[in-house]
Amino acid sequence: MAEVYKRIDRKLVHKGAIIDYYQDTVQIPNGNVATWDFIMHKGAAAAFPVTEEGKILMVKQYRNALDRFTIEIPAGGLNGADEPTMDAARRELEEETGYVASDMKLLVSVRTTVAFCNEKIDIYLATGLKRTAQHLDEDEFVDVEAYDLEELVELVKNGSIEDAKTVSAIMTYKALYT
Repeated sequence: MAEVYKRIDRKLVHKGAIIDYYQDTVQIPNGNVATWDFIMHKGAAAAFPVTEEGKILMVKQYRNALDRFTIEIPAGGLNGADEPTMDAARRELEEETGYVASDMKLLVSVRTTVAFCNEKIDIYLATGLKRTAQHLDEDEFVDVEAYDLEELVELVKNGSIEDAKTVSAIMTYKALYT
């Protein structure tokens, strides 16, 4: 028998620059009513840039939520819910790394935190890289570093890389291309 959940109400608690925070009132299968937090996100895209030499370009940047620097794949939010994710991935790749890719193909899609957020990130394998220039936002300070795949796998294993999109990209690439 299918269990039935019915959203009774959704109230906007706070509208933010990146996310909107709601409280949902939901009738659950036993007939009770529950209040659940919901974060609405417009979506994001990322690139997994691999050079001709097989090096993977990563970005190192400060992340306020963790109060530390992280090593991640280049990524960013969509400019609007209708922006094609490949376009956003191309834009973020060039903005953050200063490279453009002649070839982009979907590597994996991830939902970052399904318990309370609808964020989806499409991650593209970016190859045929050509150097241009970084175009960082006024509040972005990003260093670009090149890694071997096995170095990145080790950084995932030892807990140095915890970012979900980056872990997903590294491990998917390893599974599909090595």
